[in-house]
Amino acid sequence: MKNNNYISLVFIVLFSLSIQAQSKKWTLEECVKYAIQNNISIKQTELDSKTADIDKKGAIGNFIPSFNANASHSWNVGLNQDITTGLLRNQTTQFTSAGASVGVDIYKGLQNQNTLRRANLSIVAAKYQLLKMQEDVALNVANAFLQVLFNKENLKVQQEQLSINEKQLIRSEELVRAGSVPRGDLLDIKATVALDNQKVIAADNALLISKLSLSQLLQLKDFENFDITDETSAKDENNILSQTPTDIYDKAKESKTELKIAKTNLEIAEKNVAIAKGAFQPVLRGFYNLSTRVSYADRVSGYETNVNNPTSVIGFVEGTNQNVLQPNFSPVLSKSAPFFNQFNDNKGQSFGAQLSIPIFNGFSTRNNVERSKVNLEKSKIALEQQSLDLQRNVYTAFTDAKGALNAYESSLVALEARQEAYNYAKEKYAVGMMNSFDFNQSQTLLSNAQSEVLRTKYDYIFKIKILEFYFGIPILKN
Repeated sequence: MKNNNYISLVFIVLFSLSIQAQSKKWTLEECVKYAIQNNISIKQTELDSKTADIDKKGAIGNFIPSFNANASHSWNVGLNQDITTGLLRNQTTQFTSAGASVGVDIYKGLQNQNTLRRANLSIVAAKYQLLKMQEDVALNVANAFLQVLFNKENLKVQQEQLSINEKQLIRSEELVRAGSVPRGDLLDIKATVALDNQKVIAADNALLISKLSLSQLLQLKDFENFDITDETSAKDENNILSQTPTDIYDKAKESKTELKIAKTNLEIAEKNVAIAKGAFQPVLRGFYNLSTRVSYADRVSGYETNVNNPTSVIGFVEGTNQNVLQPNFSPVLSKSAPFFNQFNDNKGQSFGAQLSIPIFNGFSTRNNVERSKVNLEKSKIALEQQSLDLQRNVYTAFTDAKGALNAYESSLVALEARQEAYNYAKEKYAVGMMNSFDFNQSQTLLSNAQSEVLRTKYDYIFKIKILEFYFGIPILKN
């Protein structure tokens, strides 16, 4: 009995957790945080940052001496010199050789130093690029989030309109039976209800698609159960419109990532020019080499008198014709010396410094310098263009936000007027003083006014977000 109670309790807890997971509604801040952690474009940009870190390690490695070792073993088959006789004969000999070398740059026209400085700047640029990607994703998420909110409210408006017209259909049927309105008006109302059903279906589909778009930005797989909070406020909470465009632009110049990236790229271009110019200067490099070898051929360990031919005639004494003799010796062969003994005995070392002075290399160095200077000028122009673009974007965003606010306020006034006109038309239609066509026109105008309020509302909210973004107010609060 206790086990059954325990199983029931576990089932209830898991079912409750499942219901909570399905009913969870995401806030804008949660959406932005999740997107920044999971967005594919951001992950790719993070890999670029890791590449910049690796490049810095390579730049540091230029200051460290290089060390290389080599070894080889060879078989010489065929006509080789016999070390015992000095004659050439067909034989197979084996040799082992090994060596090691160390090299270090003493002076290289400051290229290594400037390469390291460039690597540090590339890391900074990669971090700015990552921040820029996060900001872009945050703006895209905010736009998609507001689109979902717009579609949710639009669906509510269409559903409410459908509900009103369905009630009006019932009322019209009663009026037709009472003979107060002609039967043709009832058919017009039925057509209106059918059209409202189509609008509800279209609004529901638009909501589903907008949720899908937002969930894809967040890299969510279960988008069918995905939903967001309904809390919105069409207010300038940070009072950003009280600022002047000049104030916002001055603030943006201090904080905008685009300018920081352009400035860093300019500094990188300057370092590239310095590195290219360094190739004109002499290069001084220190080196140390160690080598040794081993032979597996028989070696001459000594000499002994040739028993078969102990002496040989090398000449005659003048006058007596007496032979001049010399002893004949034969080499005594033995196996090759021990491996490690040969390695130690045959060691050779060399060290010194090598100076390389560039004199003429087909204009390659000169062309590299000129190419780097051209890229430097491009970076300067890019920075200037980025500043102009930022100024234009700020002034455009400010104007758009002002215009969006005016449009939203005007749509509220228009909605209020359309609502009063609809209420008046409803009263006239109820007593038979208005036909169904004019009444439907009044309903359509009211529905259009409601849709316009929603459109201008979320357009205004998003444009305020953009203006705050330029002013340095992040979408995601830290």
